[in-house]
Amino acid sequence: MTTTTTEMDQILTYIQENIFEPLPLAKLAGQAAYSPYHFTRLFKERMGISPLYYVSSLRLQKAKNMLLHTNLSVRDIGMEIGQQSLGTFTTRFTQRVGMTPAQFRQTAPEAPRYLQMLKELDNWRSPEPALMNHSAVRGTVRSDQPFQGVVLIGLFPKPIPEGMPIYGTLIGSLGPFEIPNVKPGIYYLMATTISWSTGAIDMLLPQGTLRTRSHAAIVVHSSTELPHLDVELHPPKLDDPPILISLPVLMNNFLGRMGGKQTNVHVLK
Repeated sequence: MTTTTTEMDQILTYIQENIFEPLPLAKLAGQAAYSPYHFTRLFKERMGISPLYYVSSLRLQKAKNMLLHTNLSVRDIGMEIGQQSLGTFTTRFTQRVGMTPAQFRQTAPEAPRYLQMLKELDNWRSPEPALMNHSAVRGTVRSDQPFQGVVLIGLFPKPIPEGMPIYGTLIGSLGPFEIPNVKPGIYYLMATTISWSTGAIDMLLPQGTLRTRSHAAIVVHSSTELPHLDVELHPPKLDDPPILISLPVLMNNFLGRMGGKQTNVHVLK
């Protein structure tokens, strides 16, 4: 049983246009005229995550938007996206964004400062670990779109940029990158950009940035050198998952690795 790209695009559009409505699996499968089992399998083949996980990710993205653009309380925002418990909403938001909803709401003033500190860096190569016992992930970031700014690259356990990446780096332009000392495991590479002219809100809600994601997993073995990766950035596509991780958190962590410039901001460990 297969589904066409157009059919899945219609489902993705339906989800995005009805994200505040109840979207149980049976309803989504019915829209595609498949059984829940087959719909879930086909959806995961396209997106890498289940339909309901995708729905919850979009709702958290909506919550980020409301935190910055409304005066609603954190509790009310949680209820708007279907979370009846403040504790559950706060826990899920923190796990997948990297800070609590209240902290996310307060980070806008700091984000431009992090970007300016990155712009002033002379050396973007972070200090290598004392013990280099594992493989390095290397590649080159390219784009057909003109771009000047920061490229954020992370290796995540799922094919969606949420939570802190297991490994990651920042580079100050398109071109080569290296993530050293990556332990054996299965990872998904995600990357996005912040141009030097980006404002605070666009850093916190990166919905229009150049980006990419690896549909196939990157498998790191202890004794095998990885092939060089060609990472092609592109404008947002319909089937790109939302970027949930707070980019200022990643910027702040990188600055800390580059020489103790990290500021006193809570980050997810």
